[in-house]
Parts: sequence; structure tokens; C-alpha cells
Amino acid sequence: MTTFDSTKASLNDLLREIREGKIQLPDFQRGWVWDDDHIRDLLVSIARSFPIGAVMLLEAGGEVRFQTRPVEGLEGLVPPDLEPEKLILDGQQRLTTLTQALSLEAPVNTRTAKGKKIKRHYYFDIRKAVEMPRALDEAVIAVDEHRQLRSNFGRDVELDLSTRELECKQLYLPCSQVMSSDDWEATLHQVAPEQFGTYMSFRSQVLAPFRNYQLPVIQLKKETSKEAVCLVFEKVNTGGVQLSVFELITASYAAEGYNLRDDWFGSKVRDVESRKARIEQDDLLKGTEATEFLQAISLLYTHEQRQADLAAGKAGKQARPVSAKRADVLQLPLSAWQRWADDLEAGFRHAGKFLRKECFYSRRELPYSTQLVPLATVLARLGDRWLEPRIHDKLARWYWCGVLGELYGGAVETRIANDYDELLRWFEDDEAVPRTVRDANFQPERFDTLRTRLSAAYKGINVLVLREGAKDWFWKATIQELDANEVALDIHHIFPRDWCEKQGIARDRYDSILNKTPISYKANRKIGGDAPSAYIPRIQNEKQVGLADDAMDDLLASHALEPALLRSDDFDRFVEDRRRRLLRLIERAMGKQIMLSEETEEYDITEAEQFAE
Repeated sequence: MTTFDSTKASLNDLLREIREGKIQLPDFQRGWVWDDDHIRDLLVSIARSFPIGAVMLLEAGGEVRFQTRPVEGLEGLVPPDLEPEKLILDGQQRLTTLTQALSLEAPVNTRTAKGKKIKRHYYFDIRKAVEMPRALDEAVIAVDEHRQLRSNFGRDVELDLSTRELECKQLYLPCSQVMSSDDWEATLHQVAPEQFGTYMSFRSQVLAPFRNYQLPVIQLKKETSKEAVCLVFEKVNTGGVQLSVFELITASYAAEGYNLRDDWFGSKVRDVESRKARIEQDDLLKGTEATEFLQAISLLYTHEQRQADLAAGKAGKQARPVSAKRADVLQLPLSAWQRWADDLEAGFRHAGKFLRKECFYSRRELPYSTQLVPLATVLARLGDRWLEPRIHDKLARWYWCGVLGELYGGAVETRIANDYDELLRWFEDDEAVPRTVRDANFQPERFDTLRTRLSAAYKGINVLVLREGAKDWFWKATIQELDANEVALDIHHIFPRDWCEKQGIARDRYDSILNKTPISYKANRKIGGDAPSAYIPRIQNEKQVGLADDAMDDLLASHALEPALLRSDDFDRFVEDRRRRLLRLIERAMGKQIMLSEETEEYDITEAEQFAE
């Protein structure tokens, strides 16, 4: 027995059924996303009788029962308790566009190609459409919500269509009158009867194609199974903007009567609190994505399955793997979400506390958002045990190895799964060191190529310096205190750029992290382009600063550098000295020794200490 019918339906009938609420959307469908350019292109395609693709509908009333909503723009016009006869599985963007542009008097809430939200009414310039039938794209225009076209930053009105009389006199037909223009024609008869001949040509050339337009319709029967509906939904939505894992799982869970979108984003209509909003109450967790949360659920679920397989005597490939891969996330049953979502939410909150303990205070400081997934998942299992000293030390070592070894960039699904599984074992067995900890390495030469905050290692090293208590060179506060109070900070060259260039020092040497540190804008202004031997006394002798040499040197040294080398303008020795000082911080964080090259070994920190004496 076939599970679908293939037929054609008139555009007019489809729009009427949508307006009446007989055709609605399953609530898991994403919102309407088409921009102004897409809307114009669609209108022109229909006016020229070009095909715009098939739509797919599902008969309502079968075993698959989704929560539903009207097509966007019809909220408040369709009774909320009205049961639809059909649901749109494919074609939402096209049908929503046509409903808003052709069936409603309200402006279309769309956006520019760059994503700026705008409100537009769409019109056909009748004269252009008749005179240039092969250039209809130039005949479709959009005006603002006041039905005006403005220029000169909104000061000048180029076109005013704010009344029906103005539309008729200037021969602009609103697209909301395309399918039925009796009212508009009556006004045209009254105010510009001499234009009626031009309008009738337009009616036969442009309006007739709209009113006679037929769309191919594939209609799934209500007997179609839940699995088939979800599979079809995934397959037909492979074009355009790809559906996310979250949207596909939302579709699957909706078929079981569970609204995952409400759970994650919340719903004022159904009085559901947003899980995402609860997580993002912590600034470090702002921007947490549903897909990341689902990856973490997958880790918890597949790990539990693997443990069951191992307990049953299965080994090797017979035991299901721990996984955060897309294919496995898409297989998550609703029971997995219901079993783990609350624990995982708590795990994310613990992750925020852990990161703050490691001296991260804002999302922009985090080297990798991807590392949050295994971190939060492990903490969901540990609960408060992560504060036990031995567990915390291992967790911190793993975290910094991932950051400073730069192991969490790119495709990391396999590393995420391995780390989650191996961390849990390491907490119980000191010998079971995770691969991320074993493999992580930091090459001292990497300092020379770290130049911007775009690098995870750069962010990590910066935080290592800050957590040692780096103090500002002007304000009486640590850099982290200033950052928390939103005082403007700069990552500034210690030996200024201008000075370095005058000394013939190559940019790739003076522009690395070895010659940079965070300071306040006030200290930055005092530095200018002068040598350290000039700007350090200038800062410490400021009337409102007034620091002795020893006190000023303490401020400088809090940034993991040797003040004596600054005061003597010894750039070369300073750079190698700072390399060693930063390496000490990295070694402590990663829990492993890092070997210097022979060239760097020739210079030892003790030389700087002797120099200072």
C-alpha cells in the first residue's frame, strides 16, 4: 500500500487553506528565514510561470501527533485550538513567503541579505511590468512599513504609496491584491480610469499566472509511521539552510509528544522555562548551543550502553563505543534526554564554577567552546566530587593540556568521546592517563607565532599570567579586577612597536606574545612609543602614582617578566627570559616538563637575576 499521493494544487487554494488554518506547521519546524532578495525572486518566478518546486504535506490525525502552529504572520488570526487537516513538511519557506506577501495586509517581517531586520510591503510597478515583461525583477519593488520608499538616510520620500488612491494614480499594485484585486480595481476606476487599459494588459500578463499557478504536492497519508515521517523530513530538508541536529531530533521527539524546542528555548505561551536561559545565567556559559548539549547527552547515553555491553561480557567492537558524532546523536531516544538533561544542566553549571576556579571570567576568554562538552559531561557524572583535591588536580591538568596542546580545534568528536571515557577511568586509576594528557605538547618556538587572541594557546597563556596576580602599571588593581569592573584594557607591546622598528627589530619578533601583556588604557597612554627605560620612570613618577623603584618593579614582575631587562632596554635578553618564565607557568599547568632548544638553553634565568644585581 502506498503511503503518499502525488498531485497538483492551485496556489490560490493552498493560500486559502493556510489562512483558514487547515494547513499549519508542525511546531518543530524552524522559523521563517527568507530575506528580501529571496522574496522578490519567488514573486518573479511565479509571475513568469517558472517552477518553484514541490511542497510536501502530511495528513493530520494519524499516529504521528505533533504540536502545531499557524504559518508565521497568522498568529492571532487562526484560533489557537483549531486542529489542522494537513501539516507542511517541506516548502515552509516558500509557502510562508507567499502567504505573507500575497494574503496579508500587514508588512512582511523580513531581513536584508546581511541579516538586518526590516518590514516591507511588496508592489508591482505596473508600467514596468507591461513594458519590460522579460525584466520583471525590475518591476517588483519593496517599500517600508509606511508604504514609502525613502532615500538620503530616510529624509527624502522618493515614492509614496501610503493610500489606495496614491497606488492607483501611480500604477503600483500591492502584492496583497494579486490573487483578488476587485477593491483595487474599483478605486482605479474612480481615480485614474485612463490607466485601466494598461492595468488590463498587466492583469493578463502577470496576474493571470499567479491566479492559475499550480504547485506539485506530495501528500503523506496519516497512516505514515513516525520513523518514516522523521526520515522524510530529514531527507527533504537537505537543500538550502541545512537542518541542525537539534531540529532533526526536535522533529523525532515531537512525534512522541515531547516539545524539545520548548524545553530548550522555553515558551511563554505554554509557560515553559528555558533550559538554555538557565544555563546562560553564568556569563561563562553564554552562547551554549543546543547541539553541544545534545553531544553531551550522547556521551552520557552511549557510555551507559558501553558499560552495559562490557558487563555482559562483550569486548572489542562488540561493545558499543562512546560517541558524540552526528550520526549517533541523531539516534538518541527521548528516554536519553529525559534521563540525563537535568543532571547535565547541573554539569554545565559545575563547569562554569570549575572554569572560574581556573581564573576564567568571561566567555571571550575561553580558548575552546568545544572543550566544554566533555568537561560538563564529566561533571554531570561527578557532581560535587570534582572538588576533591585529587580529582580536581587531574581535571585541571587535562583541561590545560587540551588548551596549551591546542588539541580542541577542528573536528573533535572523537577526542570528546575519548576524553570523557578516559577521564572517568583516570579518576579511579592513576595509571590510566588520558590520551589528551599524554599527547599534549607545547613547543617553546610556538611563542614566536602567537600574536593574537584568536589562538587558543594565546588565550590560555594570557589567563595563566593573570591568575598569578598580574597588576596594572597605573591603576592600583589586578588586571582581572579591572576587567571585572569593565575598565578598558589593552594587550600592549612591552617594548613598543615604534621603538622596536627604529631599532631594526623584525616584526615577527616584537609582535609575539613574548612582548605583549594586558594593561589598562591609562598605562598604555603613558607608554607611547618610548623605550622601557623612558616610560617606566615616567609612570612611577606620575603625581598620582608615586612609586619607588622596588614597588614599580613588583608591578612589572607580576606579568612574568624581569624588570631589570626592561630598564636596560635589553630586548633580546628580555625575550628569552620571558620565554622561560612563561614556560614555567605552562609546565605547572600541564604537569609536564617542556624542553628548550639548545639555542635557548644558552641563556638561563639566573643570568637575568645576576644582571638585576
